[in-house]
Amino acid sequence: MSLFEGLSAFPITPADASGRVDPAVLAALLQRIVDAGADSIGLLGSTGAYAFLTRDERRRAVETAVKTVGGRIPVIVGVGALRTDEAQALARDAKGAGADGLLLAPVSYVPLKDDEVFEHFAAVTESGGLPLCIYNNPSTTRFTFSSALIARLATVPNIAAIKMPLPANEDFKTELADLRGKSPTGFSIGYSGDWGASSALLAGADAWYSVVAGVLPAEALALATAARAGNAEEVERLEKAFEPLWSLFKRFGSFRVMYRLVALLGIGDFEPPRPVRPIPDSAVPDVVHALNHLRAAFT
Repeated sequence: MSLFEGLSAFPITPADASGRVDPAVLAALLQRIVDAGADSIGLLGSTGAYAFLTRDERRRAVETAVKTVGGRIPVIVGVGALRTDEAQALARDAKGAGADGLLLAPVSYVPLKDDEVFEHFAAVTESGGLPLCIYNNPSTTRFTFSSALIARLATVPNIAAIKMPLPANEDFKTELADLRGKSPTGFSIGYSGDWGASSALLAGADAWYSVVAGVLPAEALALATAARAGNAEEVERLEKAFEPLWSLFKRFGSFRVMYRLVALLGIGDFEPPRPVRPIPDSAVPDVVHALNHLRAAFT
């Protein structure tokens, strides 16, 4: 299996109010992912709050992950940064710590042009020397990759995959056909947006880059396995189980909900980095209901 295939689980990066990572709690989250049998770990993605952490803390997180998994599962590390030289340094740090792959978003304060993004990705990929996944996350970066730019980047050595947002029209088959027709054989196309990921996998996507798998990996893996096998009946059953959680993701943002789930599961009590605030206490019963509703499908 390719590094960028199957279920990639994206955990939070537990840290205190000053942004110092808690290696013990991070290790506990990662061990759950390994034990469940996910295909990879997506460390320091958006759910992992990479943009809120210093270079030293990001290095601490990567070192913790590599030590915890011990080569049993690939670790893909987010290396997005405002400056190209900073992203290059983060890519070198990740490789030096033993990461297996990289994930890069075009983070910028100034809106970027296609040529600027291309040059940024080419430079970071060369510095990192590891297989890299393009992180197309316009809701956060305000930059949308055109199919032409994706095709151009896919020819760069070591750029091996793309993490796509859900298409607005939910037409995964058309989008997949378009991207595959313009990119080299073997270029992996996966999706984020947990509530649409099973549809993407049923349509033939290569990967699900999953927020929920970062804390509920066994349940997410069951959904991914059913979808990749084309078992539409099982997918429908599991999607109904996940629906209350998807509703909360849409209502509050998956980033905030994940912190509450980690606390409810007794793994660790952390808040999102400021200025992001936790979900309100009034919504906690809804999270408990969503968690119990999902668990009922697995008993």
